[in-house]
Amino acid sequence: MSAERPTIAVFTKNRVNPAYHAARLGAARTAEAFGATTVDYVPEVPDDIDEQIALLDQAIRDRPDAVVLVPVHATAVDEAVRRVNAAGIPVINCLNQLSSPNDYVCFVGSDDYRLAAEVAQRLFEELGGSGDIVILEGAAGSITSRERVRGFIETARAHPGIHIVESRSGAYLQEPARLAMQAILRDQPKVDGILAANDSMALGAIEALDEAQRESLVVGANAIPDAIIALKNGKLLATADFDAHKIVGIATEATIRVLRGESVPKEIMLPVQIVDRTNCDLWDRPLEDRERPVWDDLVR
Repeated sequence: MSAERPTIAVFTKNRVNPAYHAARLGAARTAEAFGATTVDYVPEVPDDIDEQIALLDQAIRDRPDAVVLVPVHATAVDEAVRRVNAAGIPVINCLNQLSSPNDYVCFVGSDDYRLAAEVAQRLFEELGGSGDIVILEGAAGSITSRERVRGFIETARAHPGIHIVESRSGAYLQEPARLAMQAILRDQPKVDGILAANDSMALGAIEALDEAQRESLVVGANAIPDAIIALKNGKLLATADFDAHKIVGIATEATIRVLRGESVPKEIMLPVQIVDRTNCDLWDRPLEDRERPVWDDLVR
């Protein structure tokens, strides 16, 4: 490696989504275990494209040994990423995949379409195959949201009794999702199920339901600690293990291996697992107490 204790620049999309706190923690814990240091680069304005571009240029000046990148947009930061590459700094991409495989050494993520399809199937089975459904979409331009919404819609098409009555953006954040859900509940007298593209939006939807004294089955994705609490108290039906702590931990280990001169797969996709009250014990702990992912268990 280029330094006795290499520095890894970790780029996440914002400081308000708990999944990105989990991502930063996963990176820091893994780096520490391998004798490396992480430095966080986070836009002050959530998901701000121009700010992330400026932060990427700042990282070039700071000269880290490598970059672990969650891009705020699938294509809008491409030129800035190419400047990082041109500076000789390897890029490990995670969670949200960049448009060009030439721009990163390795991508670590999960199958967003399959994740959404499986958690939607769990909801539709609970509803007996019929009901009026609302979708809460993630941030505009997010590849994860695009694929999850596609998974929701195509799974719904296989169930003639399932009707998607409305779809709105909750920007992957709890408060925007709460406000979006408030508006939906004013417009829709009957909502049997809510497909939220992440747990923060699912929690916002639950808040709106409670405020309106309405009931609906809700599913999400990420398996964040607050979602596990909601599972246990019966507010959330299910979530999917799109665990940013685990994914970015593996991305950080891939980075360490690249810096050591080892080869890593071009793409590492973690398995999808649906989490509900019957199996949530493994996730029912603070992020700091969750086990670090084991490379050989997840990378073939």
